[in-house]
Amino acid sequence: MPHAVPLARRTAAVVPGVLLCVAIAAASLAVGRTAPVVGTALPAIAIGVSVAAIRRPGARTQPGIAFSGKWLLQVAVVLLGAQLSLQDVVAVGAESLPVMLSTLTVCLVAAWGLGRAMRIDGRLRTLIGVGTGICGASAIAAVAPVIAATSGEIAYAVSTIFVFNIAAAVAFPLLGHALGLDAHAFGLLAGTAINDTSSVVAAATTFGAGALGFAVVVKLVRTLMIVPISVGLALRQPRPGEGGLLRHPWRIATLVPWFIVGFVVMTLANTAGLIAEPVRAGLLAVSGVLIAAALAGIGLSTDLGAIRRAGWRPLALGAVLSLLVTATALVALAFTGRLA
Repeated sequence: MPHAVPLARRTAAVVPGVLLCVAIAAASLAVGRTAPVVGTALPAIAIGVSVAAIRRPGARTQPGIAFSGKWLLQVAVVLLGAQLSLQDVVAVGAESLPVMLSTLTVCLVAAWGLGRAMRIDGRLRTLIGVGTGICGASAIAAVAPVIAATSGEIAYAVSTIFVFNIAAAVAFPLLGHALGLDAHAFGLLAGTAINDTSSVVAAATTFGAGALGFAVVVKLVRTLMIVPISVGLALRQPRPGEGGLLRHPWRIATLVPWFIVGFVVMTLANTAGLIAEPVRAGLLAVSGVLIAAALAGIGLSTDLGAIRRAGWRPLALGAVLSLLVTATALVALAFTGRLA
């Protein structure tokens, strides 16, 4: 059993951090039960950020925190597919496409033009543009090798995007209620205007029942934009080496995140009637706990020093792009009659 020992070591390495995230999740779930209007998502992030601000988690918990912030969230998204049918996914995806394409176009054009005017390096403004327009750190990670971005540029872009992830998770539910949006309209807004899956989940969970399913479907369809954007960048500036999509066309398939495939499989299983109601309820309950633990991990990952080191220009560009994307989504919703 040559792989058993490394697997056991990796599992042992993540346990302390996962337990810390689960403990914060338990506290956030208690807050949500006590004050339903607050929900569980924002307390999980807030507690995580507060702990990180007081004392950065040590090396012993870092692997588990990273695991929670990424993998637990992705598993939770897969489980959310148990409440939807294939017809729901196709209908919501088609409905959101005009809004999604509008926001993505505005974001990428503004990132190019404003970034140049602000004298931000081309690779960095591209990373911030795709991170804001598509899906945060996932898009940055996918595009970085295509444009040969440096580790410093990636860190700056991720730090910039993180600031607006947290801000969106807090601001969007307030905005949605202020505009009198129903769950469907808010799901479309959150899924098309918030850049990272974690913040979409947090905002939709906080907004109220019914919004989460719509928001997640819209966000996953939007995440697929990684593929054409990455291919387009590769065609525009092909580069030799390991990351070249043109030299290795088969790598295009690897740009599709695994959890999107898992979400679709779960949706197909539910559509086929393979998931009984008690099982569905259990999966959704587990998903809620995993979401809280994942958001705790994201909060604990906050690196205020990295955000300060990013400087004002990337942050300013990220702020302007986030506002433009939100405004474009609202205009598109109003134009299509979904905004009262």
